[in-house]
Amino acid sequence: MLTTFDLDEYVYDALRAGASGFLLKDVPAEQLVDGIRVVAQGDALLAPSVTKRLIHEFARSAPATREAPPTVEELTPRELEVFRLIARGMSNAEIAGELVVSETTVKTHVARVLMKLGVRDRVQAVVLAYESGVVLPGET
Repeated sequence: MLTTFDLDEYVYDALRAGASGFLLKDVPAEQLVDGIRVVAQGDALLAPSVTKRLIHEFARSAPATREAPPTVEELTPRELEVFRLIARGMSNAEIAGELVVSETTVKTHVARVLMKLGVRDRVQAVVLAYESGVVLPGET
């Protein structure tokens, strides 16, 4: 979704409707093209201002008990590591560099993580990671 309005209600409505990307119209052309490629590859993308607000909102409204959902227990140690890196907002290339593996290997891990967690895309995975306490705001 490309919009002029940086309003939370638009973001939430777009994500609920299945949007995998949310950028503002003032984004530079090259970033817009990159964003289209990211979404076309099956990943998700949010404008930085939106990402910051979403993280703040989830941190503020996080449940008192931080218990990982049962599906997280199905992840292998490597998949859990990839899940945490996804939640930190890292791209496949960045994850590959961090883990010293190929991007193809990372794509396989990401696909398995999404499947095992029962989430549609990286955005939902990030939300699940914060809601369940797998990662906490401010962790690096």
